Amino acid sequence: MTSRFMPPEWAPHDATWMGFPRDSYAETGLTRECAQRAWSRVANAISEHEPVNMLCHPDDLARAKRNLSAAVSLLPVPLNDAWLRDIGPTFMIEDHTLTAIDWPFNGWGQNTELDWALDDGIARRVADFVETPMMRATIVNEGGGLHVNGAGYVLLTDTVQLDPQRNPGLTREVVAAHIHALLGTTDAIWLPRGLWRDNFLNGTKGHVDLVACFTPDGRVLVHHQNDDAHPDHGLWKDIEPLLTDRGFEIIPLPAPSTLKDNRDWVDYSYINHYVCNGAVLCPSFSDKGDDRAEETLRDAYDGREIISIESRELFAMGGGIHCITQQQPRPLPRTDL
Repeated sequence: MTSRFMPPEWAPHDATWMGFPRDSYAETGLTRECAQRAWSRVANAISEHEPVNMLCHPDDLARAKRNLSAAVSLLPVPLNDAWLRDIGPTFMIEDHTLTAIDWPFNGWGQNTELDWALDDGIARRVADFVETPMMRATIVNEGGGLHVNGAGYVLLTDTVQLDPQRNPGLTREVVAAHIHALLGTTDAIWLPRGLWRDNFLNGTKGHVDLVACFTPDGRVLVHHQNDDAHPDHGLWKDIEPLLTDRGFEIIPLPAPSTLKDNRDWVDYSYINHYVCNGAVLCPSFSDKGDDRAEETLRDAYDGREIISIESRELFAMGGGIHCITQQQPRPLPRTDL
């Protein structure tokens, strides 16, 4: 019998994987250079704490070198987009050996007008770079659509894994059984939906990594939109009992006070942070809520440095710090994490 499990994100990493964006999206109003600088800010900050491997289209290598620290390793790989949390592999440990899971990727349930044919092969390329075994999953999913606590629980979302454009006809029970078999989890907590803006073009239709995440001390951080004018205001009351009924203590992580950008209601969320070795990268929105979020994360991740990273350009593109990063855990036994 194997001892397969996915380590929690705060477990030690051997590296972080990222992708260098080819361009911005037309509807954002951002230039290509803005998008590339936004990704580079994150990579450069992480590289001070652990190795960063950046996949980069061969045509973009010169631009990447201008933006990135020399500590970031550039790997030439043809790719369409740069959301490595979703197009890269999910790593887990099996019999003390690193193994990669390749989730079939179909543009977040056919929710993008952009080409993603190359992106569906990125997980395989990363596994080849790492020289680790890889398993191709049989359900469509993305890394941003799940979160584990390393003690058996996994957070999922009805609008993602049960999306008829991803996994038509599959039930919660079938999807959960498949995920448990791959990740070594035993209990799935299904959230009803994600954030409002995440439902539109180039959105994920509800990734959990904008909504909730486990913490090392066993609590759960949950996005809390306090303004009743915002369409995400009611999400808290729907999610809270799902977690407290399972015995989890909830830490509210209030949304920024900023409600709209130049397009519509924002999905700014401090939940979308990234935990690396010795530090946590916290999104910043030049908002009065930034300091409060940093204090909350400092309490949740005791002993780690909290690094504030300007993230409005990332969110204009449709995601955040967590969405563009993928941890490669150190292959330690579960008892050593």
